[in-house]
Amino acid sequence: MRSRGFTLVEVLVALLVMATLAGMAWRGIDALTHAREIAQARLAQTARLQTVLAQWEVDLRAVQDSHSTVPPVSFDGGNLVLTRQATNGLQVVVWSLREGSLWRWESPALRTIQDLDDQRQRGLQQLAQRNPALRAFDGVGAWQFYCYWGNAWANCQSTGNQNNPNGPQRGTVAPPAGLRIALQFAEGSGLNGTLTRELEVTVR
Repeated sequence: MRSRGFTLVEVLVALLVMATLAGMAWRGIDALTHAREIAQARLAQTARLQTVLAQWEVDLRAVQDSHSTVPPVSFDGGNLVLTRQATNGLQVVVWSLREGSLWRWESPALRTIQDLDDQRQRGLQQLAQRNPALRAFDGVGAWQFYCYWGNAWANCQSTGNQNNPNGPQRGTVAPPAGLRIALQFAEGSGLNGTLTRELEVTVR
């Protein structure tokens, strides 16, 4: 008897089935790869955020009162300026929120009040120039700081020369005992909602 082979139609059907299965397998592998990339990106972003919070804590634990017109802690809505202890003097640290990114600048060790004031202005100028080396974290839509005075929390922007019953009196720049940081993450950043963290301010 003569053996019967596959017809052209059968071969085409088999190829179509194989192509369909291969396409489904490829889509599955692509979805898994994409999900892994997203997970790795969010993990890296979370780790970076933890580093930023740790650096904030280090800065706040080293706050130094210079007993001058330069406040040890000040916040104007867009910039958090700290005067902290350094190895050979005092150091100005500026945290800034600009265009959805957190930026950090620090001065060299300083020894005079004039240097503190000059370096504060220099830090703000450096941050305004968007030096990539100063970028600490991306994806923040807004932030707010609350200062702890007199057993109560108050908006840090109500300090300085304002009459704040829970804060320092007019004309004084007494540092708060703590800071409450509220970070609101931007859409598409991979992080959702608002992160609130309370940190102690240790003034030397």
